[in-house]
Amino acid sequence: MHNYKAVFNSLQPALGQQPALKALPLLSLYIHFPWCEKKCPYCDFNSHQVKDSKGPGGGFDEVRYIKALIADLETELPRTWGRQVHSIFIGGGTPSLLSPHGMDELLSATRARVNLEPNCEITMEANPGSVETEKFAAFARSGINRVSLGIQSFQDEQLKALGRIHNGAEAKHAIKIALEHFKSVNLDLMYGLPNQSLTAAKADIETALSFKTPHLSFYNLTLEPNTYFANFPPKLPNEDEIDAIFEQNLALLEQAGYQRYEVSAYAKKNQECKHNLNYWRFGDYIGIGAGAHGKISFPDKITRQVRERHPEAYMEAMETKGNALIESREIPAKDLPFEFMLNALRLTDGVDTHTYCERTGLALSTVSKGLDEASKKGLLDSNPSKLKATEQGLRYLNNLQEMFL
Repeated sequence: MHNYKAVFNSLQPALGQQPALKALPLLSLYIHFPWCEKKCPYCDFNSHQVKDSKGPGGGFDEVRYIKALIADLETELPRTWGRQVHSIFIGGGTPSLLSPHGMDELLSATRARVNLEPNCEITMEANPGSVETEKFAAFARSGINRVSLGIQSFQDEQLKALGRIHNGAEAKHAIKIALEHFKSVNLDLMYGLPNQSLTAAKADIETALSFKTPHLSFYNLTLEPNTYFANFPPKLPNEDEIDAIFEQNLALLEQAGYQRYEVSAYAKKNQECKHNLNYWRFGDYIGIGAGAHGKISFPDKITRQVRERHPEAYMEAMETKGNALIESREIPAKDLPFEFMLNALRLTDGVDTHTYCERTGLALSTVSKGLDEASKKGLLDSNPSKLKATEQGLRYLNNLQEMFL
């Protein structure tokens, strides 16, 4: 069992039951690009097919959207004044659909308004079907230094079942181009795909490993609500088959020198994604763009924001009202323990115990009941200076996190 009594005593005097932060966490910037060429049947992200969107010739109005993004960023400056931005993540949708000029304008405008940390990690998501050599070279010149490719599989049959617009050959070609132009490359792969066998899953991971990228994300396909797959579910492997695929490919990743540092993230030494680590450590982030979420801390409170979800409604709100917020609230102190644990317990190394107090402004005693219960069930590591899930805790992560509701 955990022996938290000494830790409670050392941290309790300085902190009350209301949030009282002594220092602010790292700050990141998330920029959402809401369009893609085709909506995948498993995707529950805020993305809209280009052909279904308003704009010149069907498509999207890049100039108008970037103007809205810049104006949106400016609304956040008073709340984050003087703070340095640690990382930028441009997600979607498919941000690589932006033109080189549009990306350059966006990043130039961002640099002119916020203080970026030296060697700031700037990530762009891309799909293999939208990869062009000249565009990637231009994106790199604009300042993108990390790209995350949505590969999912290298097998044409699986890609077709997933509704992807690329094939296996295009996936391999896209990786080669990315490695030529960017300092860091991540590959997104899925497992537990329709009718996937152990052999097919092994072939996918071995192909990915052959490129020696510094980072891999390895996700289990899940049927999310409000998706095509939720309404028309494909035949997926059963739980035992999915477990066998995971254990097999985890061993292959470890043999190749990748460390599992988060539930679904694997990296070579010192190649973890800085932006995502900031999320999982309960850091702060400005969120701009259609449907973007943000979290900003102050000495006496922690706040969350949500923007208009549909790109047309988002742009119109920015143009007519000067902001696109549909929600802006202070996180109640009673909700902070769960929000913190929801993120931090995803990390395989967990976080130092004092990080809970630093990031929530609350005493450790506010989670003592959950810590004791999780410890008794073998879901938390026995080291009282760490908040860290055991292997069993990672396996039953939802159950562990719910103990802090």
